[in-house]
Amino acid sequence: MSRRYLITGASFGLTAVILGAFAAHGLKSIISGDALESFETGIRFQMYHAFLFMIIGASSKILKKIQNWIFFLLLTGVLFFSGSIYLLATNALTSFDYTSIALVTPLGGSLLIIAWAVLLLNFIKLKSK
Repeated sequence: MSRRYLITGASFGLTAVILGAFAAHGLKSIISGDALESFETGIRFQMYHAFLFMIIGASSKILKKIQNWIFFLLLTGVLFFSGSIYLLATNALTSFDYTSIALVTPLGGSLLIIAWAVLLLNFIKLKSK
């Protein structure tokens, strides 16, 4: 078991639930429907990857070297993807124009895709018993 993965997964899960409650009760009346939908997309992707962190943390089927790469890719990917979506969705509430960081979202998504691909390749290379 990898404590680092489990702690990160639990932290992402916890903050996803908090942000979901915040969106449903705090943001619903002050941002547009489209912005709220985008915010919820960020939450959904964060929660999906919280589960992935937990699964990887409990797995012994991933090489240690690969685990380090996947951890970095997932952590950075979630922070960039979901984090930028949160900022962009609430852009109207701040004096800073977050549209200048809009390219961070696809970069984060790309890092998540790469992490899944690295994980897949790790599983393909496993020796069958």
